[in-house]
Amino acid sequence: MTDTLNLAPEVLAKYEIVIGLEVHCQLQTNTKIFASDANHFGSEPNTNISVITLAHPGTLPKLNKKAVEYAVRMGLACGCSITRNTIFDRKNYFYPDLPKGYQLSQDKFPICVGGQIPVMYKDKQGKMVEKAVQIHHIHLEEDAGKSVHDGALTDTLLDYNRAGTPLIEMVTDPCIGSAEEAGAFLTAVRQLVRFIDICDGNMEEGSLRCDLNVSVRLKGTLALGTKVEVKNMNSIRNVMKAVETEFRRQVEMVENGETILQETRMFDPETGETSGMRVKETMNDYRYFPEPDLAPVFISDAWMAKIQDEMPPLPRQLFEKFTTKYGLSAGHATTLTDTKEVALYFEELSTKAGNYQAAANWVLGPVKTYLNENSDKTADQFPLSPAQLAEVIKLVESNQVSHTTASHKLLPILLENPTQNPLEVAKQNNWLQNSDASALEGIVDEVLTAMADKVQEFKKGKKGLMGLFVGEVMKKSKGSADPKVVNQLLGKKLG
Repeated sequence: MTDTLNLAPEVLAKYEIVIGLEVHCQLQTNTKIFASDANHFGSEPNTNISVITLAHPGTLPKLNKKAVEYAVRMGLACGCSITRNTIFDRKNYFYPDLPKGYQLSQDKFPICVGGQIPVMYKDKQGKMVEKAVQIHHIHLEEDAGKSVHDGALTDTLLDYNRAGTPLIEMVTDPCIGSAEEAGAFLTAVRQLVRFIDICDGNMEEGSLRCDLNVSVRLKGTLALGTKVEVKNMNSIRNVMKAVETEFRRQVEMVENGETILQETRMFDPETGETSGMRVKETMNDYRYFPEPDLAPVFISDAWMAKIQDEMPPLPRQLFEKFTTKYGLSAGHATTLTDTKEVALYFEELSTKAGNYQAAANWVLGPVKTYLNENSDKTADQFPLSPAQLAEVIKLVESNQVSHTTASHKLLPILLENPTQNPLEVAKQNNWLQNSDASALEGIVDEVLTAMADKVQEFKKGKKGLMGLFVGEVMKKSKGSADPKVVNQLLGKKLG
């Protein structure tokens, strides 16, 4: 990003930024929130529509039960209070791509209230920071359609496929203090919605979007500055860029004695700058009132218990389990909980292999390498089941096959033919290691006798020759010698 605002570091250092985020997550239900139209991205324009989506006279909405369950699931994942009796409201704001001319949303009684999401990130000084970002509320609403400006100067095309797609909007408190923290929060939200299977988190397709609310104030001041909203950010990097741009722009305005307007702005990813779009409406402009065509929503104890029972494990829970119970490092646990598929594959693998660290090393190594090379696949599509890979790990841990042979020779064969037995493949290719010290001692003696001059150099201090001796023994044994046993024998004989 080109810094067009020439502000001295000491001027910027006087101010702090205050950020609140509004994150929109499209729920991956089969149908829309108030109609039975298909909820599917990528269809031909105006094919996932019906008389309800098009707001024909006399049509009535009907609430999608699954959308409510997904919203509650997100609330539970964030530690929110769940509103057991709630309603929907009409938000009377003109949406050209919502045929009704208003949006069905929630105003006074959002379905989830409070809660938080823990984040970890590096600040500008490179220091690791751990913090909980506070959530104000999460509410349910319907998405609008899509306006397409297809190069024409005067005409706008409307695609109503997206109109009525179920959304949750997560509104944070104004508690985020940097671009890094905002990026970490969005990363955590995307990870969380994927873990609990309510949204695919695809920002490029718009299923996860973000509005950014930014203000600045002098450090030490409690009062908030005038809020500026930056709309519809569809990448974490762009959100972080917009934070930095708005911070400099607003500080410059304050320093010049200019008035910051409460307005809505757009972000241009090409220039890294924001531009004015419209003066921000007040809540009164929306003229909210209870939706008369939808009955109130009551979440019974039985329904709540069902949703709780169906909750999958959360990334934070798995992180703590992997570090405390399994003894893994924070770095390894973070990578293993990056996606639900990897986390669950590792957990089953570690149980079957009986060795947590070895299982982690294999997932972080060969398994992740395979997934990186096959980016269209997830860990649950890895050719070998956790039980099959556990057999490979046991061959290595029992010193029957070396790790190098297992990862570079045995594994590729098994990936091509997953039904083969790892032990049988190792036997057929003579990859089983010889761990019999008495049998290997003769080979070690032969090598040391043949390389008497190198032995003398070793004893005079050239300890790097140990690798040469090991290599020669491995060569004479045709790769079957157990390197650990070889090293022990050599160490003993060389003093």
